[in-house]
Amino acid sequence: MKLILLLFIIFAPMTALSGNDNSSEDLFMVLTSGDAETQMMAMVLATQSANQDVAVRVLLCSEAGELAIRGVESPEFAPANRSPKQLLNGLIDRGVNVEVCGIFLPNREYTEEDLTDGIGVAAPPEVAEYMRREGVRYFTF
Repeated sequence: MKLILLLFIIFAPMTALSGNDNSSEDLFMVLTSGDAETQMMAMVLATQSANQDVAVRVLLCSEAGELAIRGVESPEFAPANRSPKQLLNGLIDRGVNVEVCGIFLPNREYTEEDLTDGIGVAAPPEVAEYMRREGVRYFTF
């Protein structure tokens, strides 16, 4: 009996942490890297999370903001022979909120018209509020 109780005490918290109901968790991914392989891994993880019914939000800053620009392409990677830009567009098609950071456009020669359809410009106060929400998991690449 003590062994059963001990096992319950050890494993019950792990079960609670793994949670079977992920509906209250959101994935907030901030991508800043200009490295295409890093961008690809970030987009793969965002896509896989969306496939598992996790609400995903993507913020593109710094060099990664180039992914948001219409006409800018990125290299394809094996084994899927897809690019970070293609996966990003797939996320947009699924309704994922994708934005460039609020200082990206003002510090480049791009305007909002240069952004790929479905990509907006983040408002820092709103992003800060979103980041504070309970259940938002924050990842950076």
